[in-house]
Amino acid sequence: MKERLRSLDTFRGLSLTIMIFVNYGGGGYWEFNHSSWNGLTVADLVFPWFVFIMGTALILSFQSQLRFGAPKKTMLWKILRRSLILFALGLLINSHGCGDGVDMSQFRIPGVLQRFALTYLIVASIHLLFSSSLNNSQEYGRFAVVWDIVVFWPEGLTHVGFVMVHTCITFLLPVPNCPRGYIGPGGDDSHGLYANCTGGAAGYIDRKVFGDSHIYQSPTCKEIYRTTVPYDPEGLLGILTSCFLCFLGLQAGKILFVYKDWIQRCWRFFTWGLLLCLLGGILCKFSKDDGWIPINKNLWSLSFVLTLAGMGFILLLACYLLVDVYKVWSGAPFYYPGMNSIVLYVGHELLSGQFPVAFDVPQTHAAQLAMNIWGTFFWVIVAYYLDFKKIYISV
Repeated sequence: MKERLRSLDTFRGLSLTIMIFVNYGGGGYWEFNHSSWNGLTVADLVFPWFVFIMGTALILSFQSQLRFGAPKKTMLWKILRRSLILFALGLLINSHGCGDGVDMSQFRIPGVLQRFALTYLIVASIHLLFSSSLNNSQEYGRFAVVWDIVVFWPEGLTHVGFVMVHTCITFLLPVPNCPRGYIGPGGDDSHGLYANCTGGAAGYIDRKVFGDSHIYQSPTCKEIYRTTVPYDPEGLLGILTSCFLCFLGLQAGKILFVYKDWIQRCWRFFTWGLLLCLLGGILCKFSKDDGWIPINKNLWSLSFVLTLAGMGFILLLACYLLVDVYKVWSGAPFYYPGMNSIVLYVGHELLSGQFPVAFDVPQTHAAQLAMNIWGTFFWVIVAYYLDFKKIYISV
């Protein structure tokens, strides 16, 4: 695959730009805050989309290396190296702001980049195990129409297995003093009957493995439900479904490799997007709280992952058509952050609340919005400058 698709970098940059705006406060509007528990806001979209496009980019990188004859041992080492660097950067970000030194007895271990690292490690290693060089779908005759589905089929079954394990643990694991299968926020939910059951099995596993002091202390449900136990939205159990989301992004990459005709690619993007959103809607019964598996970013629930993957396919379709097919949009300004995503993510976290991206302004929506837009624009300028100087930093 010799073509360089600007739409992929545009997709990544769009996700990152929204993420920076959200992390800087989003003007204080609720739409740019994470959901208190079940539901979906703009803030809940960007991290999963980043995981999705990581899967798409993964297969593009691997296929390039395989076609140049790279040994799989060398590729595995690169996977391990990148995962360790991402995890270490995540720990660095978690330690930011500890002016008197890091109190290791209270140090948070999970985090966004840690979730990226472990997801990448698992998905990339499995893909490497089953991968080989892909060819055009026309070479597969009558199977060409479904080749993007059946290619590397053991890989797909492995990730379906992850989903089954996640579902079984979520609904069958006994959690002391909590009803089996509880997936609520605890605290005042259900009239306070399950106050210490925040997150059900997911929260229980993290508290057992890491301890209460080493996970996130202020979950989004704390303010409304007055929860008293810590809960980490980037905990261990959710890694299984984030791997599945990354695999679905990898599926988009398979489509780009197997099918060279843009119409075939677009139809498949649209079909996958529609079906995944429909499956997510069925699981949550198209409601916020009344479904079998509600859409929940804190839990990385199956309905959440399916819905966000479906939206990812549709967004990728839009970017692909506008940027690479019809060329009516260059992808700017989002293309530039997409080319240096790790620099911008780490940089915006380390400068959060600092000059030149934050100032003491009145606590009004207008003032906060102006400051947060400026903070986001600052990093777009940095990305543009790096691109102008042909500086691209990755791990």
